[in-house]
Amino acid sequence: MTAPSTPATPDRIVDIAIGYMGAKQLFAAARTGVFRALAEEERDVAGLASATGLSEQMARILADAMNGLGLLERSDGRYRLAPDAAAHLTGEGDLDLHPFLAFLNEISYGHWLQFDATVDSTKPGELDMNEERWKTFMAGVMRYNALHAAMLARSFDFGPYRDLLDLGGLSPDFAIGALRANPELSARFVYDPASTESVTEALGAAGLADRVRIDPAPTDTAQPGGDHDLVMVNHVVHRFTAEQNRAILAAARAAARPGATLLLLDFLLDDDDRQRPIDALHAGEYFVIDGTVVYPESEVTAWLEASGWRRREVIALPGSPRVVVAEAV
Repeated sequence: MTAPSTPATPDRIVDIAIGYMGAKQLFAAARTGVFRALAEEERDVAGLASATGLSEQMARILADAMNGLGLLERSDGRYRLAPDAAAHLTGEGDLDLHPFLAFLNEISYGHWLQFDATVDSTKPGELDMNEERWKTFMAGVMRYNALHAAMLARSFDFGPYRDLLDLGGLSPDFAIGALRANPELSARFVYDPASTESVTEALGAAGLADRVRIDPAPTDTAQPGGDHDLVMVNHVVHRFTAEQNRAILAAARAAARPGATLLLLDFLLDDDDRQRPIDALHAGEYFVIDGTVVYPESEVTAWLEASGWRRREVIALPGSPRVVVAEAV
C-alpha cells in the first residue's frame, strides 16, 4: 500500500511574498536604535520605548518582528540581542551593518518599486540621485564590501602568499584583510585613478601604507604586468561587458607567475539543481539599479580558461558573494 503523500502547504510562498515586511521592519528597528538600546541591557517594551523614543505600540511591533525573525530573544516580556544582531547591529561589534541597511532602505528599496517596469522592458530603473543620496549609496556599498572582505579573510588562508595584486576592485578592504592576516604579504593596487585618494586614506588608517604600492589605471585597459603569486579581482566582472572581462582576466594572468592563485569574487548565477538565492536576488538588484549584470558562473569559468586560469574551487561566503579560486597555468 502506498503511503499518502504529504500535502503541499503555502508556508514558503507566503514567507517569500511577505519578506519585504520583515525587511522594512528591520530597517526601521535599526534606524530608530532598537538594537543599540538592547546592547546596553535587556529591556521590556516600556523600557525599549523609553530608550528609543518610540511609542510602546511601535516598540512592541518592531521588537516582536525582530524576535520572530530571530534577531532578538524574548523571555518574560524582556528582549535581548541574538548573537548575530549583537555582532553586526549595535555599532559595538566588528562590523556595523547600519550603513548597509540605510542604503537598502533609502536607495535600493525605492528602485525595487520600479522592478515591474524593468521586467517588462529589460531596462534599469531611473537612478534619481543627489549629493546626500550618493553619500548614502556609497556608505552602504562600501560597508557591504567590508562584510564581504571580512568573510573572505575568515574563509581563505592568505599565509602562503607574498606578493598580492588587487586589480580593479571597488574596496581596499579585501587586500587590507589579507595584509592583516599575513604580515609577510605585500600588496599592489591597480585601481581606477578616481579611487586613489580613498585607497591611500584607507591604507594609511589601517597602518599598512609601508607594505603597498598604488598604480592607478582604468580597470578595463590596465596592463599591470609583474610576477605576483596572488591576484584579486573583486566585484569587477558584474561592472563590465563579456569582452572587457576577458581582457581584464587576460591582463590578470599576464601579471601572475605560473601556479599563482586568482580570487575572483562576485555574485554569480549557477547551474545547480537549486540556485543559491543571494546571487539570483542580486541579479535583480544590480540590474534594476544601474543595468549591471550578474553573470553565470559557467560563463566566467570559460573566460578564465581562455585567459590561462584553471578553476580549482568555489567558496560560497556567508551573506556575501562567492569566490572562484583559480590557478595560473
